[in-house]
Amino acid sequence: MFARPVAALATTALGFSALFLPGSAAGTEDATARHRDPVVIAHRGASAYAPENTLAAIDLAARMGFAWVENDVQRTRDGELVVVHDDSLARTTDVEERFPGRAPWKVKDFTAAEIATLDAGSWRGPEWAWARVPTLKEYLNRVDANGQKLLLEIKKPVLYPGIEQDTLRVLGEEGWLDRAHVGHRLVVQSFGADSIKAVHALRPDITTGFLGTPAVADLPAFAAFTDQINPSHTSLSAEYVAAVHALKGPHGRPLRMNTWTVDDAEGAVRVAGFGVDGIITNNPDVVRDAMGRAPGAAGVSVAGRTVVP
Repeated sequence: MFARPVAALATTALGFSALFLPGSAAGTEDATARHRDPVVIAHRGASAYAPENTLAAIDLAARMGFAWVENDVQRTRDGELVVVHDDSLARTTDVEERFPGRAPWKVKDFTAAEIATLDAGSWRGPEWAWARVPTLKEYLNRVDANGQKLLLEIKKPVLYPGIEQDTLRVLGEEGWLDRAHVGHRLVVQSFGADSIKAVHALRPDITTGFLGTPAVADLPAFAAFTDQINPSHTSLSAEYVAAVHALKGPHGRPLRMNTWTVDDAEGAVRVAGFGVDGIITNNPDVVRDAMGRAPGAAGVSVAGRTVVP
C-alpha cells in the first residue's frame, strides 16, 4: 500500500515543515513561539503504524504530513549500509526461519543480498509482509522523493570501524552533501561521541547531534564538535535545556535539543514546556495533536483505522 512514494508528498511534507520546524523561513515569528511548537520527528518513520525503518514507514510519515524522519544505519558483512535499529536481525525480520543455523543473526555477519531477501514487515502484521530492510541508498532516495528531511543515526559505531566515512560516501553519492541538503535537510547523530567528532572533522559543514545527557560541566567540550544535544526525555529538566541553549555550537549558533522517545500527549506537553527544539516519537500524530493539530487535516487510512495528521 505504501511501497511507492505518493505524488505530491513533497508538497505535503514541506508544507507541514513550515508549521513545525523551528527557525524555518515560513515558521513561527519568535523564539518563544518556536519553543511552543517543537519539530515533530517520526522515529524510524511512522513506526507506531508501519514496520520501523522501512520505506513503508517513511512513506506513511510523509502521507501524515511529517517532514522529519529518523533512522538507524549499520553495515553488512560486505560493506553495504542498511537501515535497521538492532545489531541483530532477529526482532524485526524472519532471519531465524530463513537462516536457522546462523545465530545470533548479527547484521555484520550477513551480506546485503541475504538481508534483502528477509521479510521485515510481518512481525507488525501480515499486511506488511512485502516490506524489506532498505539499504541506505534506497532510503535516501525515498526520503528525497518524498521531500522529507533526515535525522540519521550512526548505530553502534564501535561495531563498524570507519562507518562514518562510509556514511558520508553514500550521502555524497546520493546527492545529500550539497548545500541544500546539508543546510536544511540533514542531521547526523550518534551515541558515540568519537563518531560525531569524526563526522565533524571530515565534514565540518554538516549539522551533528550527540545522543545522550552530558553533565552540564561537560557541555562546553561537546559544543566544540556537535550542534545538538539529544537526550532521553526521562533525563530532562527545564534547567538542563536552558544550560544547553546557553552554549553555541561549532557553527556559532546556540545548541539545539531533540528529545526521545516521547509517545504520549502528557510527555509531549511536558518537554515542550521545557523548551526543547524537537520531539522524536513513534506516535507523531499523538505528539502533534498535543502541540495543536493543524486545522482542516484529513485522516489517513492505516491498516483499517484512520490516523488524523
